[in-house]
Amino acid sequence: MMMLQDFELWLAAGLVMMALETVVPGAFLIWLGLASLGTGALTFWLERGFGAQVASFAVLAAICVALGLRLRSRHGGSTINTPQSGLVGREAMVLSFVGNQGRVRLGDSDWPARLAAGQHAPEAGAMLKVVAVDGVTLVLGHR
Repeated sequence: MMMLQDFELWLAAGLVMMALETVVPGAFLIWLGLASLGTGALTFWLERGFGAQVASFAVLAAICVALGLRLRSRHGGSTINTPQSGLVGREAMVLSFVGNQGRVRLGDSDWPARLAAGQHAPEAGAMLKVVAVDGVTLVLGHR
């Protein structure tokens, strides 16, 4: 029976973790898989002892996870599935307004609404643009 060398074990572990990423939700194993592949490459080139291999993996894992978190926040990870993500910029039809507060129809739903600063009360049937969302209240401005 053939024994695997240390670098082969690290490379295999990295490939297994990256394959598991496709089945296990969370987008976390990919970063550990990359760290494991990097450790395997370092072990192949530098023939490091077990302690140095574990230390290399820990450092590479920290770097890879930090990189993953940075990429996630840079690409708008925090705005997914928020009310603002799909409503701002759409047009709503005014149902009624009294002063600054009213109701509008957007798509197939009625929404509470208020006017943005400096806007005058619109008439029923007017089309206004959603400029912000405050809780479940749409903030509207003229198109």
